[in-house]
Amino acid sequence: MRVIGEDGAQLGVMAPADALKLARERGLDLVEVAPQTTPPVCRILDFNKFRYEEQRREREAKKKHHVAKLKEVKFKPRIERHDYQIKLAMLKRFLMRGDQAKVTMVYRGRELTHTELGRRILDRLVEDLRSVSKVERTPQLEGRFMTMVFGPDREKVKQLERQAARQKAMAERAEALKMPADSVAVNQGSSPAPHQPSGANGPSLPQSS
Repeated sequence: MRVIGEDGAQLGVMAPADALKLARERGLDLVEVAPQTTPPVCRILDFNKFRYEEQRREREAKKKHHVAKLKEVKFKPRIERHDYQIKLAMLKRFLMRGDQAKVTMVYRGRELTHTELGRRILDRLVEDLRSVSKVERTPQLEGRFMTMVFGPDREKVKQLERQAARQKAMAERAEALKMPADSVAVNQGSSPAPHQPSGANGPSLPQSS
């Protein structure tokens, strides 16, 4: 087998028994890292540390790999401005993290006779989400529900993330360059009075005769 040392140095081809003996002499383990090659490649290392690093890399990879989900947000045709802004922010958050967003317009009673009111809301969403999304399914009316689906526009999302990172870096640099509010004050008053000799009666004066 071909053996690699703990520092990455090539130790050459040797018998398994010799490689295992060398690893034990160094207080380490012999781990096969490429069994499919000829000859197989083994490395001398601390197996516990190797396994810990391997598990850490797996955890980091899982964090970075986001499984896209379909998130649904419901609207009413006569939605208030404040509620609209809250739901719009929710949709942006879903899309920014890579999820799909299903928007459902819910009609009640006579609202079904004025479906154009809900359609206007959906058209407004298309404009307000244009910076982070693309329309994957156009509005469809099914019973008393009108639904559409937005998907994340990954290129636009990446641009926004880079822009936000630059703005954050600029703000941090500007903060670092600010002078402290309690800077050292400079004494601009008069110089201290000269030191007077101390004595019980002060300096003696000549007496008139």
